[in-house]
Amino acid sequence: MSAVEPTIDNMANPALRYLMATRPAFLSVTLVAALIGLASACADGVRLHPLTAVITLLFALVAHAGINVLNDYYDALNGTDDVNRERIFPFTGGSRFIQNGVLTLRETAIFGSILMLLVMVAGVWLTMMSDASLLWIGAAGLFIGWAYSAPPCKLNSRGLGEFAVWSGFALIALGADVVQRGAVSATPLIAVSSYALLVTNLLFINQFPDLKADGVAGKRHWVVRLGHHRARWLYAIIAAAAYGWLTAAVWSGALPWLALSALAPAVFSIQASTTLVRSSGTPSLLTPAIQQTIAAAVLHGLLLSTAIIVASIF
Repeated sequence: MSAVEPTIDNMANPALRYLMATRPAFLSVTLVAALIGLASACADGVRLHPLTAVITLLFALVAHAGINVLNDYYDALNGTDDVNRERIFPFTGGSRFIQNGVLTLRETAIFGSILMLLVMVAGVWLTMMSDASLLWIGAAGLFIGWAYSAPPCKLNSRGLGEFAVWSGFALIALGADVVQRGAVSATPLIAVSSYALLVTNLLFINQFPDLKADGVAGKRHWVVRLGHHRARWLYAIIAAAAYGWLTAAVWSGALPWLALSALAPAVFSIQASTTLVRSSGTPSLLTPAIQQTIAAAVLHGLLLSTAIIVASIF
């Protein structure tokens, strides 16, 4: 059964309207990235501070929410969501809040800006509780999230969307670790890299249903540049890089052997890749592959963070 797009009628409650505009179902990928950062601090014997850990998790979610809202705003400006007829809601084609008249362009811009402002305030407080480097990490993360779709940067339109997503999620883990550790360390970057690659694959596969609309709007990401027939093979390459990184990190001793449990979700990546290779030109058939991509990333991250924490205890 297809999800129902938002309308004035089913979003009459203002609180529900603004909450759903953040696309809360997709914020779990940020939560998991932050958990990996906290786990990496534990791996080095850092004792977690509950209050700053909770605040970190909360405002990482708020940051992602703000970026989602602003992305809808900028995609409405460039017109890609307006002309998207092959979208797979709620996975691709934006939240549809602007297109369906639930929120105006102005309301969307103001809401997204308020969320980002709240994150900045929380970031300053967390910096005061930890280390000055957090300010630069947070600023870089917010900039990447904004520049992903906002002019003049429009990173995704320039073929830099995948790099932006990987960097953004790596910075989430790095920031969460710094809040607890009080210093910058390579540990969270090593730990989060495979997960960030799997999240990157979520962006990548979501671009296939949006291919025609993005091409019309001038969003020159790699699926548009290569065409679906050639681009489809990159999904398997990115997934292989993720699981290869994890294996290499364990083999080198940078991650505990228990972290190999995070290879289990590779079955979802394989299934999704198979579907994409077979049906890359038929967006309506890609829903299972998108769902499997989400499952692969989230389960990988949860298994990885759990393995790191358990290994640090025993």
